[in-house]
Amino acid sequence: MSFNDRLNTLFPALEEIPAHYHPGPAIEQREYLVNGEFHLWQGPLAAVRSPVCLKQSGGYERVILGSTPLMDAKASMTALDAAVGAYDRGQGAWPMMRVAERIGHVEAFLSLMRKQRDAVVKLLMWEIGKNLQDSQKEFDRTCDYIVDTVNALKELDRRSSRFELEQDTLGQIRRVPLGVTLCMGPYNYPLNETFTTLIPALIMGNTVVFKPAKFGVLLIRPLLEAFRDSFPAGVINIIYGSGRDTVSALMASGKIDVFAFIGTNKAASDLKKLHPKPHRLRAVLGLDAKNPGIILPDVDLDNAVSEAVTGSLSFNGQRCTALKILFVHEAVVAAFLEKFQQKLSLLKPGMPWEPGVALTPLPEPGKTDFLTGLVADAISKGAKVVNAGGGEVCETFFSPAVLYPVTADMRVYHEEQFGPVVPVVVYRELETVINYVLDSDFGQQLSIFGSDPAQVGRLVDAFANQVGRININAQCQRGPDSFPFNGRKNSAEGTLSVDDALRVFSIRTLVATKFQESNKELVSNIIRNRQSSFLTTDYIF
Repeated sequence: MSFNDRLNTLFPALEEIPAHYHPGPAIEQREYLVNGEFHLWQGPLAAVRSPVCLKQSGGYERVILGSTPLMDAKASMTALDAAVGAYDRGQGAWPMMRVAERIGHVEAFLSLMRKQRDAVVKLLMWEIGKNLQDSQKEFDRTCDYIVDTVNALKELDRRSSRFELEQDTLGQIRRVPLGVTLCMGPYNYPLNETFTTLIPALIMGNTVVFKPAKFGVLLIRPLLEAFRDSFPAGVINIIYGSGRDTVSALMASGKIDVFAFIGTNKAASDLKKLHPKPHRLRAVLGLDAKNPGIILPDVDLDNAVSEAVTGSLSFNGQRCTALKILFVHEAVVAAFLEKFQQKLSLLKPGMPWEPGVALTPLPEPGKTDFLTGLVADAISKGAKVVNAGGGEVCETFFSPAVLYPVTADMRVYHEEQFGPVVPVVVYRELETVINYVLDSDFGQQLSIFGSDPAQVGRLVDAFANQVGRININAQCQRGPDSFPFNGRKNSAEGTLSVDDALRVFSIRTLVATKFQESNKELVSNIIRNRQSSFLTTDYIF
């Protein structure tokens, strides 16, 4: 079957979809969670459209999965008021609660969450077009992240249970919450990436207003009861709607203490500017990236191609950690492109539930037009689409386009495509690549593919002060979750890993006293009689 034939038969009729994966009736969601109760939104709703289209007699039609509340500023402020009340200037039950008790609430949530695996996975496929295997992996990895977070906090609390004696001063140092947190996640990992900020924020004693991603909204619905039933009233509040109508009001109130956001640097900057006391705002941001892959002349080409294909096109390239531009040395560029095209041709396009599918429809409206524009701009300035069928569009599906040779005057050289377009730049001198990274506005990660120790070592030193992670003979990626995940320049603010996240959503507080008998007796009595949740030697097993 030719590529065009495959493209024309990509989208199914409803009766061709296995019954288990049918989208089911449209879900009209009006409920939202505030102060431990479900409220019903009586205002306008936003339609949730799937990237999956169904074959109709007159062409194709996107599946409407349901609708969610288009809340306004007034309604969103009720959620913020609930979070502010539950935090109660740090005197609320949740921020004052013993660590072991907060862990118990999070573990109760995880138990209820696991029961919703099938429902969430199905919605991941239908809402954002993520294939079945990756949707299952996202859910399971999120559960594992919660377990790892609980274990990391237990270890942190065990280390904090002891007293330290320095220069005749006796002290105990513990981490305490920062306040009210606003959590907003991305549509490409609407569960996992969101929960890597949401869960640490909660477990450290902060109260939260959570707004789901712009796509991947309905998949939070199966978890609403778990949130309601697992946490005290006001600790977690979930709102919906346009960020302009909801989040802007929250930030302008000045009542947000922590801003956890994954999206574009422009959106983050605009929202931060609304806060009247920016010096009091802790920001935890995962932002744009233009991660380069650098292929040196002395290289294992098979490995470099395998990692580059996966790195640039996994989930259609819709990952902040994707390889967004490839620099290939002139000595190996011809062989690299040939092998890359061969590997790319093996990627199966199709619907998310189909076995072995690697390329799926794109959820973002207008995305195929944006990518087509990038390709057209590059072609007008001398590049070619070197792979068969590259750049072809069928409704919401965009066939991966490998562009070569890409030069600095093309948009795709600088702009983050966040989609299945692979720009390939040929270079001769290492300074070309080094200057690209030094001049870039972004600094998340990069990948170096090569076997010459001198060249690899030189590049490591050149880039160590430019990006948050350097990958050698491997694609860019976030995991393992125990490793730091950060960035420089316009790519991030703050560091996330299982351990780092606990620290970024908390602050160290010290209780200290002079080391003398009366003070020792006082502290001992407080501990012995359990008269403080902070000043304690309780040990969590």
